Amino acid sequence: MENFYEVNGIELCAETYGDPADPAVLLIHGATASMLWWDSRLCSALAARGRFVIRYDQRDTGRSTSFPVGEPGYAMNDLAADAVGLLDALGIEKAHVVAQSMSGGTALILGVDHPSRVASLTFVSTSTGDEGLPPPSPDMPRLGTPDFNDPAAVEEYVVRSIEAEAAGHFDETSARTLVRQDMARAKNYEGSLTNHFAMTFDGPRNGDFGDLTMPVLVMHGDADPLLPLPHGEAVRDAVPGARLVVLPGMGHGLSAPYWDSFVHEVGR
Repeated sequence: MENFYEVNGIELCAETYGDPADPAVLLIHGATASMLWWDSRLCSALAARGRFVIRYDQRDTGRSTSFPVGEPGYAMNDLAADAVGLLDALGIEKAHVVAQSMSGGTALILGVDHPSRVASLTFVSTSTGDEGLPPPSPDMPRLGTPDFNDPAAVEEYVVRSIEAEAAGHFDETSARTLVRQDMARAKNYEGSLTNHFAMTFDGPRNGDFGDLTMPVLVMHGDADPLLPLPHGEAVRDAVPGARLVVLPGMGHGLSAPYWDSFVHEVGR
C-alpha cells in the first residue's frame, strides 16, 4: 500500500515490501521515473530474499510533490536529502541503496556525505560522467519533444523512448501499460518529463567515487545504447574494491529477463 511522508518540506509517496525487521533496500529510479519503474514483481522477489524493499516517487514524479514546469528550484543534493528523510520517516537507520541511471549521482552523494546511512551501494546503468566516455549510440532515434496537450502523443513518446533504450528486450504491451499507469498517477506529467533535467546538478560535498567506503556493486548492460558499457567500467574503476556485473544483451533499463540476476546480485 502506498503511503505519504512529510520530508524536507515536501510530500513523498512510497511503498514497501517485506518485513521491516529485514535489511532495508532503498530503490531510487532514474530521471523522470516514478516508483512504478521498479516493477512490483521485482520488488516482491527481492523481498522474498529476506529484504525490506522501499520504492518511492522522487520529487516531480508520481504522487510526490511537483514543481512548476521548467522551474524545479532544487538540486541533486535535495534529492539525496529526501532519501535520508524518507529513511528517517520509516525509522530505518541504514539501507542498501540501489540507484538507476541519473540517480547514481544521488546515490554517490548519499554514500559520500551520509555514509552512516548506507550499508552498500548498487549502481545500475549509471556513469561517472567523466570526459572521454563514449556518447550514446548513433543508432538511437531523435524523438524531439511531445505535444504535452496531446496525451496520446506523450504516451507514444515515452513508449518509443523505452524502446530506444531497451536494446533487444522491448515489450510493447508492458511498456505501454507502465506509461499509462505513470501518466494517470502523476500530479504533473510534463513536470515529470522536464524538471529532473532542469535541476542543479551538484555533487557530494566531502569527496567523490574514490571516497566511498561501503561495498559497491556496479551492474551494467553490455548493449546499453544510452550509457555504453565503458560508463559502468568507469564507475567500477573509480571505486576501490567495487565489483562489476556485466549483463549480456541488456540495454539501459533493467528489463524483465534480468530480474533474476538483479535479485541474486543485490541479495548477496
